[in-house]
Amino acid sequence: MAKKVAKKAAKKAAPKKAAKKKRTGTPGVGLNKPYTPSAALAEIVGNKQMPRTEVVKKLWVYIKANKLQDAKNRRMINADAKLKPVFSGKGQVSMFEMGKHLSKHLS
Repeated sequence: MAKKVAKKAAKKAAPKKAAKKKRTGTPGVGLNKPYTPSAALAEIVGNKQMPRTEVVKKLWVYIKANKLQDAKNRRMINADAKLKPVFSGKGQVSMFEMGKHLSKHLS
């Protein structure tokens, strides 16, 4: 009887799942396509080639480090001297509008 109980317990034990492989995209394709930032944008994010996603991440690090989000309306970004050329000379830009301005500075 003990053997039957042991066999049932062994059957009920869930099989171990294999660890998921970390997906890494093909470099130079889709979201991983490297872009070269313009001189104005390179002052903020650096001048080496990087995917657009990395450019946006570094830009947000700069915005948060310099406290450039508007205090009342957090969706708005106040441009400082380095960001004004990137934002086409505007003093304040919404975070949704930021992508439009970034595309002009990536090639």
